[in-house]
Amino acid sequence: MRAGEDHADGTRRLVLLRHAKSEWPEGVPDHERPLAKRGRRDAPSAGRWLRRNGYLPDVVVCSDAERTRQTWDLAAGKLGGTPVVRFEPRAYGASAMTLLYLARELPAECRTALLIAHNPGISELAASLVGTSGGGISFPTAGVAVLEFDGDWTDLAPDQARLAGFVIPADM
Repeated sequence: MRAGEDHADGTRRLVLLRHAKSEWPEGVPDHERPLAKRGRRDAPSAGRWLRRNGYLPDVVVCSDAERTRQTWDLAAGKLGGTPVVRFEPRAYGASAMTLLYLARELPAECRTALLIAHNPGISELAASLVGTSGGGISFPTAGVAVLEFDGDWTDLAPDQARLAGFVIPADM
C-alpha cells in the first residue's frame, strides 16, 4: 500500500529529507560536492526508515545538486516504489519560502511527497509549517521530518502541519 492510499480523509504528507553528509573537496564547486563516506551510509538508512514506516512518496522533488541527487539514488534503492522524480534547480540553496512554493506546485493527485533539499531552508520550512518559530527542529544531514496537513497543496501555509515523524541517522 502506498503511503497516501490510507488518507482518504484529505490528509497529505510532506516528507522533508536533508541531504546526507557531503565532502568538501578542494576546488569542487558547492553544487558539485559529492557525499562523504558517512553520507553514503546514512542515505540508504533514510530510505529503509521511510519504507518501514510506510512513507512511500508519489512524487519526489530533489535539489539538482550532486549531494542531493546521490542522497536520492541511495535512499531510493531501499525505499521501493516508482515515484515521479523531478530534479529541481530552484531547490538548491533554497529558502524556506521557495521550498514552500515548490510544495504548493505539487500535483493535486499527490498524497505523499518527498522533498530533498539543504539547510537552512529545509529546517526553517519544517519549523514554519509546524509552527515552531525560532527553529525547534534541528535537521542534521540525512534527517527526515514527516509533516501531515489537511487540504490541498496549493493551500499549504505556516502553522498548518503536524509533525507526524522525525528521525536522525543515529536513530534509524
